[in-house]
Formats: sequence, structure tokens, C-alpha cells
Amino acid sequence: MTKNIHVLLAEDDKNFGEMLRTYLEAKGYTTKLCTDGEQALEEFNTGMYHFCIFDVMMPVKDGFTLAREVRKKDKKIPILFLTARSLSEDILKGFQLGADDYITKPFNMEVLLMRMNAVLRRAGSASRQGDPGKAYRLGNYIFDHNRQVLTINNKEQKLTSKESELLKLLCENANNLLDRGQALREIWHDDSYFNARSMDVYITKLRKYLREDERVGLLNVHGTGFKLVGKIEMV
Repeated sequence: MTKNIHVLLAEDDKNFGEMLRTYLEAKGYTTKLCTDGEQALEEFNTGMYHFCIFDVMMPVKDGFTLAREVRKKDKKIPILFLTARSLSEDILKGFQLGADDYITKPFNMEVLLMRMNAVLRRAGSASRQGDPGKAYRLGNYIFDHNRQVLTINNKEQKLTSKESELLKLLCENANNLLDRGQALREIWHDDSYFNARSMDVYITKLRKYLREDERVGLLNVHGTGFKLVGKIEMV
């Protein structure tokens, strides 16, 4: 899993950052430590990275702003936030910016590693080429799960790994109820309150992406789950 994985770590606490960098290096991740968001953005723009770990509270450029800039250049790279605050508003803001996961300080290093591995497995699964049956037609849309792209009228919308996995699950259950618990277990591997809230954020984003074809709908079934409706088929 860790072979040739390059991690960009942005953490303003230099001592903690060095400890975390040393741990990740010992586990096989090539890790670059930056101590502010501006430095991390410059490094991201000039280097080649496969995973980002951003502290939320940083000088010069905070983790949320940094993530927003990174997402402009790369929709797919996994981002994990480190935060000293457990406020639901902060966590939901992170997911709205396209974060793949978050972890609250203080944390166990092994838990962080497990979370990273889980995100990388999802991202790797989503990016594998040649998987049969991973392209769908949704009305006038074409959803290419392998490329994580939703296309209509030659306009491409790149999706994050979670957006792509969630849309694939909806397509697989097209015109039928997708149970909330099932989606949380299959994609987030945990049906906690915060994960449920983050899933609602992704549903809202997918609904926005699909609004150009009124024949395709993404419905909330109150308290139960979601339903993707319309003419949906594999291509």
C-alpha cells in the first residue's frame, strides 16, 4: 500500500510535525513537512504527491484555504484534515471542501495510519482502469467511474473519490432505495453521526451536478435513504 506513496504534510507545530513525519517515513510513506499553508501550496504545485494531510489551524494560509487551492488543481488527491477542534461546523466544512477524512487531536498514530490506508484503498479502487461495468448513462449524462468524471454536452465534472463511489452505489441501485446505513458502511465504513452528515453534503453536491437534465433526479427518502431516478443503464 505504501510503495511510492508521497505524502504532503502541513503542520505548523514543528515538533509534532517532525514526529509525525518520522513515523510516516518509518511506515514507508515518503513525507514532506511544511510548517505553513503557503509553503505547502508551493510544494504541492512543484512536487508530485499522492496524499495530503493538512492541519486546519495554520499561519499564513489555513488548512481549509489550502485544501480549496489544492482542489482547484487536483479533484482526486486524498485529503485528510488534522484538527484540534471537534466542532461539527468545522468537520462539515472540511467535507464540503472535498476532504476524504478528518482526525481530531490528540490521536493515536496507528489510528491515523489505518485511516490513511482506508482512504488510499478507496482511491485506488476508484482509479483502477479496465474494470467492466463501471460506466453509466444517466439521461444525457455519462458517468465514468474509472476516471471519476461525469460528462454532459462535452462538459466534464471531475469527482472526488467519495463522490464517485457514492454515485456508483446510487447507479447500482437506480430507481430503488439506497439505504443510508448501507451507503455509510460501504463508503465510510462507519455509520457515525458526523459521517452521516458528511454524506448529506456529498448528496447535495451530486444533486447539483445532475441538475442539467431534469429527467434525472436524486431524491431524499426521509429518514431512510436516497433514490436516483430516471433512465439509468450501464454502457
